Amino acid sequence: MMGAPAMANAADAVKIGFVTTLTTGAGAIGEDMRNAVDLAVEHLGGKMAGRDIEVIYEDDGFKPEIGKQKTDKLVKKDDVDFVAGYIWSHVLMASYKSAVDNGKFLISSNAGPSALAGKLCHQDFFSTSWQNDQTPMAMGEVLNQRGIKKLYIMAPNYAAGKNMVTGVERTFKGEIVGKDMTKFPAQLDFSAELAKVRAAKPDALFVFYPGKHGAQFMTQYAQADLAKTVPLYTTFTIDSLSLPRVGEQAEGSLMTMFWSPDLDTPANKKFVGDFKAKYGHYPSHYAAQSYDSIMLINSAVEKVKGDLSNHDAVRDALKAAEFSSIRGDFKFGHNHIPIQDFYLRQVVKDSDGVYTTKIVSKVYEDHQDPYAAECEMK
Repeated sequence: MMGAPAMANAADAVKIGFVTTLTTGAGAIGEDMRNAVDLAVEHLGGKMAGRDIEVIYEDDGFKPEIGKQKTDKLVKKDDVDFVAGYIWSHVLMASYKSAVDNGKFLISSNAGPSALAGKLCHQDFFSTSWQNDQTPMAMGEVLNQRGIKKLYIMAPNYAAGKNMVTGVERTFKGEIVGKDMTKFPAQLDFSAELAKVRAAKPDALFVFYPGKHGAQFMTQYAQADLAKTVPLYTTFTIDSLSLPRVGEQAEGSLMTMFWSPDLDTPANKKFVGDFKAKYGHYPSHYAAQSYDSIMLINSAVEKVKGDLSNHDAVRDALKAAEFSSIRGDFKFGHNHIPIQDFYLRQVVKDSDGVYTTKIVSKVYEDHQDPYAAECEMK
């Protein structure tokens, strides 16, 4: 009689709570992430180690307090085995303790605030994306390579925006002639800042504006007719979600990223091909990271043969990360942030005339985030 509950529990579904933004102007990002998760579940045949997969999606409404409430619900009411998702750094920072302090594994599918890579690193927190500083650090190197001496910076004034600016400032060797940290998420009019850019006459403009803010910025940058005099370099501003709207303005522009739709790995070819066939457009990096989140979880569940009762064994299996990632080889640093390559990408048209990005060059190989040194985990 004592064995019956355990056997019944083993037959239960693997429950994954996925927190993202499904409403507001940022809802398109969350939908892309959800689509990628659904595709990953489909690729797995709806099973992990013979157990059904149940994904419970929650909408954070782009607000930290709602993200925390939804995380609490997933942990305490739904009793999920894993919590994943999180687009925004400020939402993740408000939510992560609700998961890890209650014995749940948390996998960030996007947000990479510096604290969670460094001093607040936790044995049950993992990332399938990056730490926020890394992508703009790669961009700083690109700016140096291209001989940029005077740079103007614009970014939103919240956790990720500050990390992005810190990242580019870490590596850029020239002079920063102006910097505007705009109100977030309220500010969508950048005309005053663009007028300041024109007056400063920099060699280049670096910006970070994710989601609808990026589309708004690109439109206003084009309207200001700055492209001829102030070339644009971006991180997380132009992606497959915004390219249908801003592709003409963005064509030829440069960005850095750990991934691109044309990355030549078996898992990426399958992911991008099947995503386009199923949803009719290229996946974003948000989607790619979300797909990897599910494949990482699956690798752990398979390694422990579906028995999630031994928390330490599951953690070890997550750390091993033995799965086919969209980026090729996948390995974690001791702080559970990926050690990975970063590329320079350019906006181009594909053979069908659809705007996408292609890899121009590799900027970093096996790059580890700068906050890992502050993480005391072994």
